[in-house]
Amino acid sequence: MSKPLTDQEKRKQISVRGLAGVENVADLKTNFNRHLHFTLVKDRNVATKRDYYFALAHTVRDHLVGRWIRTQQHYYEKDPKKVVNGWQVEEADDWLRYGNPWEKARPEYMRPVHFYGRVEHNPDGVKWVDTQVILALPYDTPVPGYRNNIVNTMRLWSAKAPCEFHLKDFNVGGYIQAVLDKNLAENISRVLYPNDNFFEGKELRLKQEYFVVAATLQDIIRRFKASKFGSTEVVRMDLTTLPDKVAIQLNDTHPALAIPELMRILIDDEKLTWDTAWDITVRTCAYTNHTVLPEALERWPVDLFQNLLPRHLEIIYEVNRRHLERISALYPGDHDRLRRMSLVEEGGQKKINMAHLCIVGSHAVNGVAQIHSDIIKDTVFKDFYDVDPQKFQNKTNGITPRRWLVMCNPGLAEVIAERIGEDYIRDLSQLKSLLKFVDDDAFIRDIANVKQENKLKFAVHLEEQFKVKINPNSMFDVQVKRIHEYKRQLLNCLHIITLYNRIKKEPNKAWTPRTIMIGGKAAPGYHTAKMIIKLITAIGEVVNNDSVVGDRLKVIFLENYRVTLAEKVIPAADLSEQISTAGTEASGTGNMKFMLNGALTIGTMDGANVEMAEEAGEENLFIFGMRVKDVEALDQKGYDALEYYNRIPELKQAVDQISGGFFSPGEPDQFKDIVKMLMCHDRFKVFADYEDYIQCQEKVSALYKNTKEWTKMVIHNIAGCGKFSSDRTIGQYAREIWGMEPSLEKIAAPDDPR
Repeated sequence: MSKPLTDQEKRKQISVRGLAGVENVADLKTNFNRHLHFTLVKDRNVATKRDYYFALAHTVRDHLVGRWIRTQQHYYEKDPKKVVNGWQVEEADDWLRYGNPWEKARPEYMRPVHFYGRVEHNPDGVKWVDTQVILALPYDTPVPGYRNNIVNTMRLWSAKAPCEFHLKDFNVGGYIQAVLDKNLAENISRVLYPNDNFFEGKELRLKQEYFVVAATLQDIIRRFKASKFGSTEVVRMDLTTLPDKVAIQLNDTHPALAIPELMRILIDDEKLTWDTAWDITVRTCAYTNHTVLPEALERWPVDLFQNLLPRHLEIIYEVNRRHLERISALYPGDHDRLRRMSLVEEGGQKKINMAHLCIVGSHAVNGVAQIHSDIIKDTVFKDFYDVDPQKFQNKTNGITPRRWLVMCNPGLAEVIAERIGEDYIRDLSQLKSLLKFVDDDAFIRDIANVKQENKLKFAVHLEEQFKVKINPNSMFDVQVKRIHEYKRQLLNCLHIITLYNRIKKEPNKAWTPRTIMIGGKAAPGYHTAKMIIKLITAIGEVVNNDSVVGDRLKVIFLENYRVTLAEKVIPAADLSEQISTAGTEASGTGNMKFMLNGALTIGTMDGANVEMAEEAGEENLFIFGMRVKDVEALDQKGYDALEYYNRIPELKQAVDQISGGFFSPGEPDQFKDIVKMLMCHDRFKVFADYEDYIQCQEKVSALYKNTKEWTKMVIHNIAGCGKFSSDRTIGQYAREIWGMEPSLEKIAAPDDPR
């Protein structure tokens, strides 16, 4: 049996795995001291922890820079939120207050982005004039590969006013207006996910989407035309070869404006014909759909488009005209089909359907799990699939094992490496080899010990950060994801209340102790999601302070859930809650992260859960609830929440406690909106799966008491994770959409001879 590992030993393991390998430690120390003294102008007597972090970051960046430059040359040569009193409160996270040592500003590649204005049609072409100009300033962050000397670039854009402020306005006393104009321009990159319940938020969101798209496309064209890395010399003028060098993957509908923007550049600036420009655009662009929820598919009001991006609206209208001509020729007289497939929705307020634009303007369309890809072909985009079936594909999501195992769970990574070697870090399919150790008592003990160590560490973190003392021997039951009705945190709440009521009813029974953790953020304008957070915290207040229940049940809301917190909670989790209504979750990646880190899944047959069950064996997951066909049948029949409420006593008791103020004695009606939604207009059918969910949770509790059998099931899950590597996902995108073969080539380091 492996002895417990210190944090220092685990950090050494990470270095052994090649994630933090350094050729010369003495040079590293020298560079660290140089940056501390000469970059930050500090010495060890006055330096703060932040200074040490920045000095180390600059040192590591120095280590990457040579590889970063060599990688770019090689490509050319080759060709915050928190919770207050139970409510989520958004606060500004000024994460750039002290600068970012990892990024490099590139003012030489600054690009103008235009808004508003009007369109002129002249004999020599179309011009978009009288526009408001915002400058896009690029910032580059190095993204190192794994043991291959490759350092790729992530380029982000910051909005800058074209001048600091209008000097004339300032000189005549218009200081406030001058500064206001500058602030309005730079708001574009100041707020992430603005509340788009209001017009101003909608306009800002559309501005953000176009700003990033326009800056990036200008940059793509510049790089395509250039002869070599960093050069301004134009050598390529034939843009018909653009799709041979460039692939634009539209990650959901947010960058959909890339299609009309590329058309605008090719037609208005490069003077290509419509047909040539359209051929280039379609061969360059591909679309990944990430949701089947109708409200999540962007639809922008035509009035907003007309004001903000008048030239793009013209292009979209022309795309739609040609598209509908084609559909009309294929289906003569089918006016309803034309209406369904139009890029312009005519009912009520006219809107542009961005998903339809993406499908028409792309050569490939994919979902992100097999069940999701099947659903979009069969329902949401069926009309488009009928016309162009060859466009539609599946690309099941994946996660990187470097961050989501080796970095965040070095103890487990080491236990695995001791049995099957280190190559699984590059080829996750090798985890299948762990199946031969499923009955190995020593391996079972090692896996269980690593989990317990992670739980002990996270229990300490919870006590420090949340002031809650928990039982580290309890089952860590975790649901962390966006707060949304379809993800059904409310179903989890009903289980908590049911378990609480059962413990109160039979306090002397040998209950399996649980610490239930729910974490995630609600969109700023999503009232129901914020009410769900308040309900979770209210339930926790009652449960956690009930002396009869004690440490057999604790409820914790993990506020400000983010990657840093995920890296702590995922390795510590025993049970992963993936309980969305079947047919609503596109894929999920948290489910894969939990599986890889040794948590068992309780979930519906939704998203990637289906493929996880195929890979690990359905008997090694706790599957419950309706399948997609059952949901469809219930929709046909009509979902009646009252029928379940009246038939299931424990469900009725839990709902009555919520509605009657048991969890909000100071404000008994506080959760009436949630109860009304559950009873009258619950699209996600929480009550329909309640009974099966509770019974499945009983099976979870029973198995958890048998540590050996529980851990054997964990091993089956870890061994089944090979498919869910992002290496596999990206390889499929490369081969099947981008038309290129992924390379495992290791390029020479900067100090190696060429």
